[in-house]
Amino acid sequence: MAQRIRAIFNAPDGTEAERLLRQAIDDWRTEAPKLAQWAEENLPEGFATFKLPIAQSVRLRTTNGLERINREIKRRTRVASIFPNTASCLRLVSALLAECDEDWMTGKIYLNLKD
Repeated sequence: MAQRIRAIFNAPDGTEAERLLRQAIDDWRTEAPKLAQWAEENLPEGFATFKLPIAQSVRLRTTNGLERINREIKRRTRVASIFPNTASCLRLVSALLAECDEDWMTGKIYLNLKD
């Protein structure tokens, strides 16, 4: 099932992705009706990237950027281990996110909106 979902999102365009999704839902209706219902309700939300230019959709179709930020937050908060209060944790995480934002604004362009 995971391979079929992956194939849907690896489709070359939105039309093909929708066709593959309909086909998968039809197959799943008998063997896994809850999965078919879930897929029908939730998977089309991920098709928004098919409407973007290819240069942007390649970058935005994954959560790699978000996962990287989450790993960095986890790494930095683990070093501190104990925070005296919620505000101190929030300050650390906010500073880290501000640093990431600065890197994105001044560093290598991850998502070029001019193409």
